[in-house]
Amino acid sequence: MGNELFGLVGKIALVTGGTHGLGMAMAKGLGRAGATIVINGNSSQQKIDEALAIYRNEGINAVGYKFDVTNETEVVSNIAAIQGEVGQIDILVNNAGIIKRTPLEHMEVADFKQVIEVDLVAPFIMSKHVVQGMIQKKSGKIINICSMMSELGRNTVGAYAAAKGGLKMLTQNMATEWAKHNIQINGIGPGYFATSQTEPIRVDGHPFNEFILNRTPAAKWGNPDDLAGAAIFLASRASDFVNGHILYVDGGILATIGKPSNEN
Repeated sequence: MGNELFGLVGKIALVTGGTHGLGMAMAKGLGRAGATIVINGNSSQQKIDEALAIYRNEGINAVGYKFDVTNETEVVSNIAAIQGEVGQIDILVNNAGIIKRTPLEHMEVADFKQVIEVDLVAPFIMSKHVVQGMIQKKSGKIINICSMMSELGRNTVGAYAAAKGGLKMLTQNMATEWAKHNIQINGIGPGYFATSQTEPIRVDGHPFNEFILNRTPAAKWGNPDDLAGAAIFLASRASDFVNGHILYVDGGILATIGKPSNEN
């Protein structure tokens, strides 16, 4: 029963930004559950090839396509290529994203717009064109990677929070419009994870490290692999009646107001 509910054998999953970090962790989880993985990247073909080698070394069937998720023309042509060369996309994970840490009063409008384009408009573009095939076959899963900033603000990340808050509402509206086609659209909101990007601040004595350990009821940073289960759940039959939901994988941060720094 468990394997039937959570198995993804025969499914094709497209994960944008799946060349590294949390995107790769989620894609690996989907691949281990049996899905064929299609990753997207936009920095270089070399980075895509290096990522594919990692997937294949773990026995995961994976292919990669280089295109810009904010460019609708590139999205349309590459989705057509994926459908022709790999097959119909069953699962879309809108993971690609950027963040620019600048106080709002000093942020350039161009930078604000870029964050909105990548983190909010691109998931719309990707979903709009992938969902056409899902509507035709009356099944599909779309997972938008939201954030705790879909719920909370924090200094210097105003553009990111605006985009991720919008992505939460876009997720709910996608569910409102597409659930009738037996398509489930949900989100994952990661907390703070131990990645190469956070490594410099995950050291004893660093103020932000102390803040995260104190702010998180689990009192630790997340392991990227902790996202795999959430991704598998939302991509599998187990979530067939779950729609418009944001699943926060945050060690309990959003459950609590926090505690004084001197409290155990």
